[in-house]
Amino acid sequence: MKLSDTTKILLWGANIWYFGEGMLGPLYAIFTEKIGGDILDITWAWSAYLVATGLFYILVGKLVNRKKYKAKLLFIGYLLNALFTFCYLLVDAPFELFLVQIGLGVAEAIGTPVWDALFASSLHREHDTYAWGLSTGQSQIVSGIAFAVGGLLAYYYSFDLLFTIMGVVQLVAAGVVFQLMKNSSEICR
Repeated sequence: MKLSDTTKILLWGANIWYFGEGMLGPLYAIFTEKIGGDILDITWAWSAYLVATGLFYILVGKLVNRKKYKAKLLFIGYLLNALFTFCYLLVDAPFELFLVQIGLGVAEAIGTPVWDALFASSLHREHDTYAWGLSTGQSQIVSGIAFAVGGLLAYYYSFDLLFTIMGVVQLVAAGVVFQLMKNSSEICR
């Protein structure tokens, strides 16, 4: 299967992003406990993340539909995600975690619908199912590896180092998708 340049860039960017994001995984609960949170704090912060993400998915999907600046918005979503990941370094209390989770939800909601639209429009019809399988399969594999790496970093070093590396990796992902803006007229049909 031959993938278009746009598809390759999107896959590379997403896989790097999933690696950065996947390093926290279930360690999130341990981090919440470390800052004085309990099971209800985890519940409310995660709930706020999901609700914010869901609401903004719908809003972004409606506002950006058929617009030509999707590549820029994807880049902004990736940058915001890195920024809010770095904000984990400042979290000392459950309420601050709550705010970071909402920010991460908004960042994801900016990037994901746009990524999906760009990816779908970059596919050749004869390989569309395989490409979606490739996208989803790679994200699962990369996230699994990232979680193992994240666990090692948090166990042997610190959450601060983990969050710093996560943020840097996500900045690299933003740099990869930045390439899409060079030829955004070609990819935004």
